[in-house]
Amino acid sequence: MTTTELTSRVQVLGAPGDRSDEILTPDALDFIGRLTRTFSGRYRDVLTERRRRALRLSSGAPLDFSLATTAVRADPHWRVAPPAPGLTDRRVEITGPPERRTTVDALNSGAQVWLADFEDATSPTWENIIGGQLNLLDAIERRIDFTAPDGTEYRLGERLATIVVRPRGWHLTEDHLLVDGRPVPASLVDFGLYFFHCAQRQIDAGSGPYFYLPKLENAFDARLWNDVFVLAQELLGIPRGTIRATVLIETVTAAFEMEEILYELREHSAGLNAGRWDYLFSLIKIFAHRPDFSLPDRKRVTMTAPFLRAYTELLVRTCHQRGAHAIGGMTAHVPGHDAQADGAALATVRLDKEREAEDGFDGTWVAHPALVPFCREIFDSVLGERPHQIDRTREDVEVSADVLLAVRRTAGPPTADGVRANIAVALRYFDAWLRGTGAVALDGLMEDAAAAEIARAQIWQWLRHGVVDRDTVLGLLDEEIARLGAEYPWARTEEVREIFERNGLARELPAFFTPDAYARHLVQRAEVTA
Repeated sequence: MTTTELTSRVQVLGAPGDRSDEILTPDALDFIGRLTRTFSGRYRDVLTERRRRALRLSSGAPLDFSLATTAVRADPHWRVAPPAPGLTDRRVEITGPPERRTTVDALNSGAQVWLADFEDATSPTWENIIGGQLNLLDAIERRIDFTAPDGTEYRLGERLATIVVRPRGWHLTEDHLLVDGRPVPASLVDFGLYFFHCAQRQIDAGSGPYFYLPKLENAFDARLWNDVFVLAQELLGIPRGTIRATVLIETVTAAFEMEEILYELREHSAGLNAGRWDYLFSLIKIFAHRPDFSLPDRKRVTMTAPFLRAYTELLVRTCHQRGAHAIGGMTAHVPGHDAQADGAALATVRLDKEREAEDGFDGTWVAHPALVPFCREIFDSVLGERPHQIDRTREDVEVSADVLLAVRRTAGPPTADGVRANIAVALRYFDAWLRGTGAVALDGLMEDAAAAEIARAQIWQWLRHGVVDRDTVLGLLDEEIARLGAEYPWARTEEVREIFERNGLARELPAFFTPDAYARHLVQRAEVTA
């Protein structure tokens, strides 16, 4: 692999691609280097503290609202910054990876916001990461287009969704970029490259540099991000407070620190989002050693479950009392050719979105453009001409720690079909991810990494507590590997099996499948082919 010295101690190890020099400029990489050198120590401290807290919780330590931050929660006077241009009305947000066609489709979808997802919906190949940055730059410059193999042309329309970028989480590194000989935190790569190239362009266009922050676990994570924002704005001469960030509450520990997270980011905050699939994964992972936290099949755990209702109602109350947007969860349905199946799925979606709008959410997520008008109609019926319902402060909501953790009211054994489905989903997602695709249509749903994480974590937990036996799982694994290979002869079945075994069948449950699989497969492949 070619190693290019770009500044005194910043190196690019990824193979050069078409137009990559437009993104990987010396000034942009120097900017990444300055962010990394400033925050690398605190970044490592964050990861160390996460491991320590995970060990304490798995050993039986209680999870509760912090006494140390009571004053933050009790102070009625502080508020987050007012909505930024393009983020006042967020009733429908569409998500997807920043691939070229997806970029055009999402911006043209009629949604108010497009979440350009470098995290769970993107397989972090070097080509995908740099290509995604180029697509965002081209979109802002209005020079992006796409021609499908059948000759269909995709061009930007007049009214476009506001771009909000989700960088990868703090638990991931970008091994193709080194600062002082160490891989750079992937969060700083995704944030830094977009901010360097696009922040001023977005401001000039009447919008701004906006972000979704994934996988935060506590207020200290939020403080780190806020300090990154402050320095980034200072380095580029952009007024402090221009950046706005929405935090995904997709870990159980973060659910106990929603107010503290908003407080740390208050001058840059755009609200909170109910990242419900990752939230389920976090709950399974943190309490995997406890039999009373064993959940049944994923499709049986709906948002009406008491512990999930408590989580979403607390999120709305917290946001609105602090003047922030509360954004609802993902609708992953992908319309197909079966009208009857689509009708049943949309009826379920309608109930879910009506519940969100009536509970006070200011908007919701969809994964497919066809669902934008469907969900907009539901939120229109509640919001009317109002851009949001932040004035609904939900004083009626009171949520205790016990209610947030009342999983036993939903707990139960899996079905045989549920065990097989988890194995099949994990294997099919791993295969697509290895081949560079991070958002995959599986069984009528647009799945991202969260689906595979839930699937493999549940298998681990069910094995741990004897709900299913190992021979059954191994037999199903053999069958589903064979089925995958038969359906897709190009599938990388040996690597897929290895990822599943290392992350679903090991003695201890890995925190995420992505860091190990990235290092073993995506980075190694780049080194071989570069």
